Amino acid sequence: MPSYNILIAGAGLGGIAAACCLMKAGHRVRVFEQAPKLGEVGAGIQISANAMHVLRDLGLESAIRKSGVRPEAYVFRLHDTGETLQRFSLAAEHEHTHGAPYTQMHRADFHEILAAKAREFDPDVVQLNKRVRGYTENENDVMLHFDDGTSATGDLLIGADGLKSAVRRQMLGDAVATYTGDAAWRITVPIHRIPQQHRLEKAMTLFLGPGGHSVCYYLRGGELINFVGCVETDDVAEESWTVKFPWERLKADYVGWHPAVQAIIEHCDKDQCYRWSMHARPPTRNWSTGRVTLLGDSAHPTLPYLAQGAAMAIEDGAVLMRALAMAPNILDALQLYQRNRIDRTARIVEQSTANRALFHLRSVDEMRSAFARRNEGADRNKWLYSYNPLTVDLK
Repeated sequence: MPSYNILIAGAGLGGIAAACCLMKAGHRVRVFEQAPKLGEVGAGIQISANAMHVLRDLGLESAIRKSGVRPEAYVFRLHDTGETLQRFSLAAEHEHTHGAPYTQMHRADFHEILAAKAREFDPDVVQLNKRVRGYTENENDVMLHFDDGTSATGDLLIGADGLKSAVRRQMLGDAVATYTGDAAWRITVPIHRIPQQHRLEKAMTLFLGPGGHSVCYYLRGGELINFVGCVETDDVAEESWTVKFPWERLKADYVGWHPAVQAIIEHCDKDQCYRWSMHARPPTRNWSTGRVTLLGDSAHPTLPYLAQGAAMAIEDGAVLMRALAMAPNILDALQLYQRNRIDRTARIVEQSTANRALFHLRSVDEMRSAFARRNEGADRNKWLYSYNPLTVDLK
């Protein structure tokens, strides 16, 4: 099997997970991150079996189980009364069906677990304060250029630098971003603040309402509850997880919603309310050149309505690792990787976008009717969670 000198732009979840996979396979990897400190922003993340297969192979399952929460079910409820529209089992049933658990955890905890594993392979794998300016590719190698005037040379470059990827911009031009009409609030609240009568079950709970929905689930062994609230608004702000908005705006957006939702909002830190304006980008059918490829949000940015953004990036890294082992050269490997990821990632992106309409139906009758006609658990179990990037046939 060939061993390559691989450059990765971006030390987020996808970049670090890919680095771990590739170093485990025997490649030399260097990861370049523009931030001055390694870490993750945001709050909750969901790791279904399709991603957990890769993390188990890296020896991380025990740490993830210890830090995370295994939700009992995925529950869809009406926004005001809490009436259950549909539910499907997770926890033991998910693990029994797919061979790996469904886990919810804090993004920062997950990133630290991945980063610690990467440092086991190479203590100096990540270089900070390295903002990518562009790259130069030729027949023999690829050179990554940074804003500080330095550069790095390798056999292969992976752009894992997110929604606003500099690598993607050079390769494909600026991605057309269209505002979805939704903004997403995010807060986390220590569960001890929530009155007992308003605490939700340990499940993935979606409250669906006209013009918006909210997602609630537990983190850090149940010590925190994570709330993501999507609302339709014409007030377009920056596309960033770090933009704070007034608590009063959050409270006003959820007037009349279920008491459990009200309790979470009421007991959060009033100066720690973040809101992200969500934009959609069309899937691309090509994200590779001779020595450069993309991974995660750089390749197939998705809306969060299927909770698979990080999982797709983890899958990408595993499939790329396998492609490099199977193909005789980098060009063929990148085409093998891309060919086997395009349809799956496009389907996830398109289903995530479609879920926006499902979650924002205008009347209770429409909601009941929509969920009566579909079985979310059976559908996702059939094609989404059942995928194993370590064993799926690569064509």
